[in-house]
Formats: sequence, C-alpha cells, structure tokens
Amino acid sequence: MNSTSSPPVGDIEFRMPRSRRSVGRARTLFTEQARCWKLPQGVTETAVLLLSELMTNAVVHAKVSQGREVWARCALRAEGTLRVEVLDADETPPTPRHASADDEGGRGLALIEALAERWGSEPREPGIGKTVWFELSVPGE
Repeated sequence: MNSTSSPPVGDIEFRMPRSRRSVGRARTLFTEQARCWKLPQGVTETAVLLLSELMTNAVVHAKVSQGREVWARCALRAEGTLRVEVLDADETPPTPRHASADDEGGRGLALIEALAERWGSEPREPGIGKTVWFELSVPGE
C-alpha cells in the first residue's frame, strides 16, 4: 500500500477477473470487511459507492489484454483514515470528464472528487499499470 501514514490497523486485498461481475463482488467483500472493522454506516456507504466507481473504470476503460486481473486493496489506518486502492494493468491515468445531463456515464471521478478526503493515481507497484486510490476519514478512529 503506497502511503506515508501510520501502518494499517487492518487491511485486505481482493484479486478478481476483469469482468463486470467483479464490481458487485468487490462491493460485497468490502461491505463484509467494513462490518468486521465496525466502520460507521455513512463511511461504509460512501466507500462502497467510490469503490464501485473505481472498479467499474478499471473493468470498462482499462485497455489491457484478456485475462488480466483487477485488484482492490483496502486499509484502515490507526489515525482514522480508510484508504481504498484499485489496481489495473493500464498505465493511462484517469481523466475526469464533464458529463452532460444526458450522458449515462462519466461521473465516477467527479463523485470521487466530491466525496473523498483525498484521491489520486500513481504508477502501479509492483508491475505495470496504475493504482487509483481514495481516502476517507473515519470518525472515532
């Protein structure tokens, strides 16, 4: 996990096929983990929404060969930060779009920008591709 903050209190990683079904599976797995971490409902709901957006971007927009996986990493840190990362094999950084009212998509990064404390992307380590991440504050941590 790329971060200069304190070590995780808990962390988890999911590796899934690059498939639309993996988006829902990631939401389910994260929700189960959030229950174990006893995250507040509002933090969990926001994290699930933003994780879903990042997973969808990795599955739909990453230009990679067949058979590549998408990874999701989630860490709850001692200072009260939840960091969620999605890794894919496409090196192209995400670019926010300005979706019109009639567009069916193009709002994911705008949601992340609006709801996350911080977010960004960086080259994937290890390997090829990128890591797109967001952080949320966890009250009471």
